Amino acid sequence: MAAKKACESFSKSLIEDVHKWGCMKQTGVSLRYMMEFGSKPTDRNLLISGQFLHKELPIRIARRAIELDTLPYGLSEKPAILKVRDWYLDSFRDLRSFPEIKDINDEKEFTQMIKAIKVRHNNVVPAMALGVQQLKKGMDPKIVYEDLDEIHQFLDRFYLSRIRIRMLIGQHVELHKPNPAPHVVGYIHTKMSPVEVAKNASEAARAICLREYGSAPDINIYGDPRFTFPYVPTHLQLMVFELVKNSLRAVQELFMYSDKVAPPVRIIVAEGIEDVTIKISDEGGGIKRSGLPKIFTYLYSTAKNPLDEYTDLGTDDRITMAGYGYGIPISRLYAKYFGGDLQVISMEGYGTDAYLHLSRLGDSQEPLP
Repeated sequence: MAAKKACESFSKSLIEDVHKWGCMKQTGVSLRYMMEFGSKPTDRNLLISGQFLHKELPIRIARRAIELDTLPYGLSEKPAILKVRDWYLDSFRDLRSFPEIKDINDEKEFTQMIKAIKVRHNNVVPAMALGVQQLKKGMDPKIVYEDLDEIHQFLDRFYLSRIRIRMLIGQHVELHKPNPAPHVVGYIHTKMSPVEVAKNASEAARAICLREYGSAPDINIYGDPRFTFPYVPTHLQLMVFELVKNSLRAVQELFMYSDKVAPPVRIIVAEGIEDVTIKISDEGGGIKRSGLPKIFTYLYSTAKNPLDEYTDLGTDDRITMAGYGYGIPISRLYAKYFGGDLQVISMEGYGTDAYLHLSRLGDSQEPLP
């Protein structure tokens, strides 16, 4: 089937509106602001939050929709990318069609709508990965995919924007819960224990390793479980899970047929003044120095690609990020979202250390491209 340009599927006036809103300035929000504002989810605060999102979300979504239509190497024409673009245009139309929010009843209706938008976009990551895979299949095999800088830069911007949009929607929706757990403000936990989150994420990663290989290396965690700081537990869970999963796989595959006992993966949680740093160390043989830059690209993975197993990219949120080369680069974006970073140092022939830096100050504004 021939690819459809947006103007063929959507009205001219909608496309013009998208371009108008895509030129408007975005407004960044810090973790501290989200936490302080959300700590008192009164009707007035929820109304202010709803009114802010009513103006802010169309700007952010319009920017991505425009970019999805202007990608290099024919990526915009790939069926999976067209599907994602249509999700963004549908969401933009829904937001722009919603009338001005004047009272708490309007705000409640608006909240239900943005909740549905969040569900609509659940499978954007695998759909985009499928689009990139469709591009790779049609390209000259001699091309070094890791050198396609424009694609990587676009995907970095795109996924960081997606994290921001989902955080804003999710935070607003969660503030409506009538009886939040102690120290929970929307998606934020004001007294999150990084050791506890690392433990839960590690157990989940080890369960996958056991399922895949029948056995798994041990995991040793070092750090004070009583230490807490404000952060988003789901973000940290995702990052630690991805890093530990990679370490377990490296160790397991290196020692699978060895008489030696597989060495444990070590997780160290350190509390600094500026940062909380989580170091994940393995003795899985390391990564070649020439291969190290590739781990942060979106076109590189050493694992089996799972995308061929999925034909329906609907709204089911259970598809794993593993295997199509997105775990590490997206983990770094989650770290950067609130002013942190992810660094990987490897010793070929021995193992790899990943340093996950999390800003504990919470003052960093969202990075807005």
